[in-house]
This record gives sequence, structure tokens and C-alpha cells, in this order.
Amino acid sequence: MSSIFKIIFKSMLIVIGIASSYAMANSAPNMCSRDQNDNEFTILSYHEIADKSETLDSTYAVTPLHFDEQMHWLIEHGYHFVDIDDILKYRKTGKPLPNKAVLVTFDDGYQSVYANAYPVIKKYKIPTVIALVGSWLKTKDKVNFNGEIIARDKFLSQKEIKEMVSSGLVEVASHSYFLHKGIQGNPQGNMEPAVTTRQWLTDKHSYEDEKSYKKRVYNDLLENNIFLEKYTGQKPRVMVWPYGRYNIEVRRIAEQLGMPIGLTLDDGSNTRITPLWGLRRILVDKNMTLKDLEQNMRFRNANLTDDDRTTKAAHIDLDYIYDPDPVQQEKNLGNLLDRIKRLGVNTVYLQAFADPDANGAADYVYFPNRNIPMRADLFNRVAWQIATCTQVKRVYAWMPMMAWQLPKKNIAAKDMVVTLQVDPTHLNMGYPRLSPFSPKAQKIIKQIYEDLSKSAYIDGILFHDDVTLSDFEDDSEAAHVQYKKWGLFDSVTRIRADRNQFAKWTKLKTQYLDDFAMQLAQIVRNEQPGLKTARNLYAQVALNNNAEEWYAQNLAESIKYYDYTAIMAMPYMEQASDDKQFYDKIVKHVKQDRCGLERTVIELQTVNWRKDNEPISSQEMSKTIKYLYGLGVHHVAYYPDNLYKNNPDADMIKQTFAQKPVRMHAIMPNNKKD
Repeated sequence: MSSIFKIIFKSMLIVIGIASSYAMANSAPNMCSRDQNDNEFTILSYHEIADKSETLDSTYAVTPLHFDEQMHWLIEHGYHFVDIDDILKYRKTGKPLPNKAVLVTFDDGYQSVYANAYPVIKKYKIPTVIALVGSWLKTKDKVNFNGEIIARDKFLSQKEIKEMVSSGLVEVASHSYFLHKGIQGNPQGNMEPAVTTRQWLTDKHSYEDEKSYKKRVYNDLLENNIFLEKYTGQKPRVMVWPYGRYNIEVRRIAEQLGMPIGLTLDDGSNTRITPLWGLRRILVDKNMTLKDLEQNMRFRNANLTDDDRTTKAAHIDLDYIYDPDPVQQEKNLGNLLDRIKRLGVNTVYLQAFADPDANGAADYVYFPNRNIPMRADLFNRVAWQIATCTQVKRVYAWMPMMAWQLPKKNIAAKDMVVTLQVDPTHLNMGYPRLSPFSPKAQKIIKQIYEDLSKSAYIDGILFHDDVTLSDFEDDSEAAHVQYKKWGLFDSVTRIRADRNQFAKWTKLKTQYLDDFAMQLAQIVRNEQPGLKTARNLYAQVALNNNAEEWYAQNLAESIKYYDYTAIMAMPYMEQASDDKQFYDKIVKHVKQDRCGLERTVIELQTVNWRKDNEPISSQEMSKTIKYLYGLGVHHVAYYPDNLYKNNPDADMIKQTFAQKPVRMHAIMPNNKKD
């Protein structure tokens, strides 16, 4: 397997078969899953079926003996093989699938599938889908296999394919004509999946435009369909996305070309709400034993996913990496990657914006876009390197929702949140923010998120702590219009004077902000289908019953809306006198929600901003994390991470994070806060 293939595959795949010990130990139906429906059918993804000495790459090769054992095990344990017609009839007419239905698929079209898998397929009469890359089959001599030159006879011949198709057991699927490769995805030269990447054109010093991108994909998939129909006698109706990557644009193209079914490598079950264009598969690799296969099948049937792992997150400022000198910037990135490896974290919240004047509103971003000046085209580079060169499983883009400092000429630059006054009795961030009630501001914000989604590979969005409106906000004209639609008075002053209207206004603002966040998430999800959502929440929301009035934030609602709620549990910032009681109270409130622990991240501070940014000792952080684990907390993050000062200490954090969250009595010294 070529190096670029390995890099792309590592970044795109969640490691199937190595489920978190927490999830596997609790493989009962996941009542906190967003999709609580039963798994209706399981799809297995195979590549080569060959002994190690005969493989192009042994990582995703299964020996003939193991393949036979796995198929026999499925039959012996009550699984029933189905084909594409069965799935289509079920979805279109409601004709039931057999119990424990399984579809078997093979990617890439290796010759070993005919030599070693096809005899087993015939023996057990297994319906099979084989995904073929047209350009690899068309050549008569050598195959350019993602940069490596491979003998043509390593792939299926026309005669072999036609024999398998004529058996009635094998269906041909498209795996693209010439898109099973990496193309340059940024100025720094990262090679990224050709299906979803807007190519960086070095000669033009610009990215491929949307029209050219869609035309490139359309022409490729059309060419492969024409070729495969002529070459195999079958016109594909299934699109198997190279590296499992797809988005709304390419999905629509595939459907337009007669391929309504899309096979991915997304994690999770295929339930009644899983769309045909995004069916999920278990990737079978060389290390998958029969026990592993059984665990994975149970894992899917229990509707558990790789997301059930505990979160161990570092919240990283990209400002630490940025440098006007590209050479120094690359050195900084190298230092960051080395540090992340030492930290042992599995999640990174990565800053995608910059606020050089420190007024709380983003003046710049680190990705190309239509509305905000770009400080450097850096986010994609760093996110890709973290995903492909470290152990991190998920990279979130940390983004403001409303706190944008638009250029003065922007049509929405003046549509700001209007604050009547600041209440000194509770914490007020006071960020300059665009009014979420302004149609012009909404349009610009949506464009910013759309541009992010098309410029970088991310696993999630972390909404900044600017998703808030105080009890004196928003008194802008655009807000007045919305208040009237809600049946309220048209000014904050009048609303505040009426207790009933004030209570209703508070709830409606909270819901409005969450709804807008979900709209933004969907825009990104169109490009990044597996996107997760998280949002920062003030600690007071979990400590004080009046906090929703102050911030238009609600803990229970946040847990309901977002995949994760990251509570900024920062006792120094909150001036808590007893940090043990501080954490106890937060966790107590989190536990009151049925899915609170499963969907809440406790985010710790590593510096005391109230005391000249004095670092908090790594020993104290380690004790705090252990204490939180003892309270039953599943997910922990910290902010900020300073790679230059080794704050927190990387080795100590790795050792602490290596411990499993358990329910146990924890002893923690009370630290008086300044």
C-alpha cells in the first residue's frame, strides 16, 4: 500500500475492533445515543483475502482461512446474508429483512478476491458487493496505485469479474474512476482524499472553485459508470466512497447518476433512520479474530459507537503555532505534534480563529473564506497533521458563533448585539457580538461556517463561550422585530419590567441560540457527515438556578441539543473558595440529567488568569482529574495547552489520563482560591 494511501486511511478511519473498554464493558443498548433505533443490518468491509506473503498491504488483508472461518461463524450464529435488492425492497416497500442481516462487501477489486474469497462465496452462497476502480482495471500493464506502480494482475481481470457477476452472487459497485487517490489539499502540500478535497492549484496559487470541483467529480463518476457497464455488463447502483469520504455535493451527483446507495466507513449502526446514501460498515482488518468480530457485531447491535470512549481533550490555541515566517511556523507545528503524542490525548479542540486585540471578538480566521481576513491558511494543515500523525481520534474546530469583528465594509458589520448595561452581580463576558436576530448577520455567519467546512477535515465543532445573551441583551432593532414575533414587548426595558414576559423571553432566547447553533452544525455536516457538536458552557449554569436568566444558557437543554457540553469548570476564574465543593456541585447537577455524564465534558483551567496568568501546577491538575474520575466523570478537557512551557506537564497528564474513570471515593485537598 502506498504511503499516501496509508496516511489518508489512518485519518479517515475509526479503528474498528478496538472499541473503548468503557463501551465494550457496557454493551447494553445505549440509551443516550442520538439514534436509539435497533441495528437493522450490518455491512462488512473487506479488502484483500490473501496470506501475508501475497498481499499488497497486510494491514487490511484477511487470510483465506480466517475469511472462511468468519463466514462460517456468521452462519452458525444465526446471521443471514442479504443483497442490495433485499435492502432496497425493505426501504421501499417495508418487506422485512431477516433477523441479524449481513451484507458482505469488498473494496478495490483485488485479484485475491476471485482466487480466495469467491470459492467461499460460492460455498456458502453469500451475496457480495465488489467496488471497482475503473482506471485500475482499464490499464493493460501497470496500475498507478496511489503513487506506487503495481502489476495489473494484482487486480481482477474482466473474465474473472464477469464470471462472478454471472453467478448471481456478486454485484458491481463504483469506487470511482480516478478518485481513489490523494490530491494536494493546501499550500503546504498535504495529500487529501480526491473526492471531497477542493484541490490546491499550485500554479494559480488558489483553490479549485465549486463549479470545477463538482464537474471533476461528476465527470469521474460518470466515466466509471460507463466503463463498468461496458466492462462487466452491470451498471453500478452502489457508490462505495474511497476512504469512506463523501459530502452532500458528491452524494447528490451519485444519486443523479443512478447510485442511490452510498457505502461509507462511518461508525455506528444501520438503523431505520440511516439514509441509503450513508450506510455504515465495519472495516475488517488482519487482526480481527472471531472474538473481535463477535464483539463488533454486538457493539453495533447495541447501538454503541466509537464515540462512547472517554474524552481526554487538550484545548489548543493555534496562535501558538502561527508565525509570519513559514519555516518557523512548520517548526512550531512539529513541536506541537511531538507534544500531542506525549500528552496521550484522544481529542483536540483546535482554535480556528484569531483575536489579536483580545477584545473577545475574532478579527481573523485560519482558513480561506469570504468574509473575515485570513491570518494564515493554517487550520487545515494543522488539523490534518494531528489526525494523520498522532493518536488523536477527533479534531474539533473551536469557533465563535456570534463574536465576529467584521471588516467595516461588510454588510453586517454594524448589526451588533446591543447591551443596555452590565450587571455587576454576575459574570459578564461582554464580547462584541453580531446580533443573532439580524438576517444579514446570520447570512454572514453561515457563510463563515460553510467556508470552514469546505476547507478542512474536522470531526466536530466546539462552539465558543460567546453563545450567550445576558439579561440586558439584545436590544438591537433586529432583536425588537423577533421579540414582536414571539408576542413580547419590543424592547428589553419593557420586557424586564414584566416578570412573565421576562421568564418567557429568557427561555425563547436560550432555545433560539441553540437552534441557530444546530443550523450552523448542519451546514458543516453537509461536508463532514460524521460531525459531532460541542459547546462551552459557563460553570454558573451548573451552579446557580438564576444563571439561565443571566446567560440564556441551560444545562439540560445543552445536553439535549449537543453531543457534548464542555462546562468551563474553572474555580480560580469563578473565585470559588473551595474547589472540592465547586466540582461536587457541578457534577451533582450534571448527574441529574439522564445522559449528563455521557454528554458532559468537564473543562479545567491550566492558568490562573486572575493572578497574572500564573500556571496551575500539574500535580494539582492531576489530582483534580483523578478526583473527577472518582466522581464518575467520563470526559475531561483542559485549557490552554502551552507547548513552550510544558504546561501542563505532558508526561504527568498522559499518566493521569491513562487511568479509567471509575466510581470511587476520592480524597482531594481543599485549595483556597485567591
